[in-house]
Formats: sequence, structure tokens, C-alpha cells
Amino acid sequence: MSRFALIKAVLGPIMRLMFRPQVEGAERIPGSGPVILAGNHLTFIDSMILPLVCDRQVFFIGKDEYVTGKSLKGRLMAWFFTGVGMIPVDRDGGRGGVAALMTGRRVLDEGRIFGIYPEGTRSPDGRLYRGRTGIARLTLMTGAPVVPFAMIGTDKLQPGGAGMPRPGKVTVRFGEPMEFSRYDGMDRDRYVLRAVTDSVMAEVMRLSGQEYVDMYATKAKAA
Repeated sequence: MSRFALIKAVLGPIMRLMFRPQVEGAERIPGSGPVILAGNHLTFIDSMILPLVCDRQVFFIGKDEYVTGKSLKGRLMAWFFTGVGMIPVDRDGGRGGVAALMTGRRVLDEGRIFGIYPEGTRSPDGRLYRGRTGIARLTLMTGAPVVPFAMIGTDKLQPGGAGMPRPGKVTVRFGEPMEFSRYDGMDRDRYVLRAVTDSVMAEVMRLSGQEYVDMYATKAKAA
């Protein structure tokens, strides 16, 4: 049994009991081949819930600090996150974005699922912020379809993204796959990249019901 299967078997029932996830549209995720899951990001536990409600393993980028802790808690976090599919990347500095993009491309080239939060960081106030164009680059470079998703209610269980989450009910809603083959060969056109990204975020907004803010979440946090 793989570590991912073991984690789902052991922690899956506990997570379902604690968060009572209502999953809508999971059948829209293709059963094979490369897929990009792109959704909103409300709080820390989003990255714990998403892998456990999908039949296929989801690989995603995470802060390397999640797997470098030396305490018992740190080692348990590292075991969990690397087991469910987190790939640690140092995202600080000028090369962080490039490393994340190349990691995503490698996952997709291997025919796997890559999960991404186009906002780039957790929402500071529960609203949906402007997406970064890495999502567009990935789908245009690899031809992988984008399945939009929405996390609903996780911020109520873990306000501020810190501390132990409260038990409660969350919804994970998946939309129809989106493909952008009409833009083949245009992955360096910034207008195309913005149009593709905005169309994905519009679908995430429809699924989540969030208010949309046309600015980057990092700028809102810095204000």
C-alpha cells in the first residue's frame, strides 16, 4: 500500500467525521491523463481536504518550511504533506515562480493531477482575488485540461488560517473541465495568458459564490 493510500485509509474517515465534506462534481475530474485542478484558497486546511476528496492523487506545490521542521509536529506534517502529494519548493526570491512552474509541468508531463491556487496565497478576507498567469502557462504548455474547484466554508473552521480547525461542514465543488487548445503556441502572449487566467477565475467565482476583487491578494495583504 502506498503512503497516499495509507493516509486516505487512516485519516480519511477522521477528516470526513471532522469536516463532513460535501463533494459536488468529483466525477468531472478525468480518470486518467494530465489534469490541472485550479481553485480558491481560503485557509490552511484547504490543502489537507482537497487530496482526500479526490480518487486520484493530487500533487501540489507547498512551502518548503512545511517539511523542514525537526520537532515531532514538524516531522508529522512532513510525513502527511509529502504523502498526500505536496512537493516542497522554495518560493522566495526571483526563481521561486519558475521552480513552481517547472514542477507543475513535470507532474503534468507524467500524466498526473496538479493542484494550484491561482491567487498565489490565501485570501486575506474571504473574497476571491485576481489569478496569476502561471495557471495559463501550464495549460497552454502541456495541453492539460483545467478543472476549476471551489472550497466553501473552510475559512469558518479555521479563521485566519492558523490554529487548530474547528469541526464543521465544508463543501468542495468541481466544475466542468476547461480546455484551451485554441490558444496552442501562444503561451508567451501576455494577453492570451491573462484571458485564460481570467476565464478560469470567473468559473471559480461562479462555483464559490465569492465576491471578486480585481487585484492580487499579496497586494491586498501588504496594504
